[in-house]
Amino acid sequence: MLGPSYRNIPLRLPFVIYLGVLIAVFTPPDLRAQDNTNPAADTLVFPNGEKLIGHLESVAGGTAKFKSDTLGEINVDLSKVQEFHTSKEYAVIQKDVKLGRGATGSQIPQGAISITEKEVDVTGGNGQSAQTIDVGDVGNIVDEAAFQAALHHASIFAHWKGAVVFGSSIVAATQNSLNFTTSASVTRTAPTEDWLDTRDRTILDFSDSYGKVSQTGVPTVVTSIFHADGERDEYFSSRVYAQAGVAFDHNLSQGLNLQQVYGGGIGWTVIQKANQTLDLKGSVDYERQSFDVPGGDLNLVDSIFSQTYNLKFSKGILMKEQIFASPAWTNTRAYSGYASVGITLPIYKRFGFNAATIDSFLNNSPAGFEKNSFQFTTGLSYSLP
Repeated sequence: MLGPSYRNIPLRLPFVIYLGVLIAVFTPPDLRAQDNTNPAADTLVFPNGEKLIGHLESVAGGTAKFKSDTLGEINVDLSKVQEFHTSKEYAVIQKDVKLGRGATGSQIPQGAISITEKEVDVTGGNGQSAQTIDVGDVGNIVDEAAFQAALHHASIFAHWKGAVVFGSSIVAATQNSLNFTTSASVTRTAPTEDWLDTRDRTILDFSDSYGKVSQTGVPTVVTSIFHADGERDEYFSSRVYAQAGVAFDHNLSQGLNLQQVYGGGIGWTVIQKANQTLDLKGSVDYERQSFDVPGGDLNLVDSIFSQTYNLKFSKGILMKEQIFASPAWTNTRAYSGYASVGITLPIYKRFGFNAATIDSFLNNSPAGFEKNSFQFTTGLSYSLP
């Protein structure tokens, strides 16, 4: 006859297995994987012997973004680092290197890195041999996972940048007035990394201005101006691209019920820097104009020649400026133009104050309507991540 300890084995064993299953199922995934996914800290040593423990986030233009366990996120000049060691793997991209379409990144040194005596030593990953690069030749150091992700196409819903602006005013007195202005300008450029050649860009713009002034015994005055456009750019070199676009306009002040533009052409990015961009574009388009006056509708073949300039100042201040001229080849009288300039001042986190001016010119507006329409708007803006 078995002793008490042996008789309890059949009961204890299922209980232990059951308890283990419960722990495995209900333990949070981040805790289950903590021991395997929490990398060891990186170590950074300065010439004076001061040492920081933390994690390297990225390197761009010779400046490292380092998240210290004690000081938080700081920027460090690589040339001023005496010694640096990482535990994770990174891709080291040299200055003036841009990867084109379909690049696999196999020519880029990858692996754990260490910096000693003004040199970056890369252990070698993905079957590569170890390499040594002068600190002065380093352009970017990117986390290995982020590097691989950048080489593949991202979702159409990712990487949108821009802002949405809303403004309004209401007056209730002898005269009652109501004004609303809304605008949105967003751009998606793929890829977003400056060490990869741009493949494509999508631009969406929208603006609407509505106002009404009413008074007893006096006809109500209504202002309604609407604009929306979309553009798709496909780059076939680092600066030159083919573009296709569509635009819709309505301006009650000019007697324009609806103007539709469909076309395509070519563009050139003249300036492409972190703080400023300048684009020149030219296109050939089909244009359909519908006016409030009967019999004034037109079908046109025209071109749009445009210039777009964006400039980022310090403190997050942003200026955007655009000018275009549109001559009509099938009716030389039906030319038009447009100019806008706006500035956004940060207020709190992603919120800011926006002020903008918009001037549109329509040479063939119906009799009794002004050819020129000018707007000045202010409002609260929200910038996309």
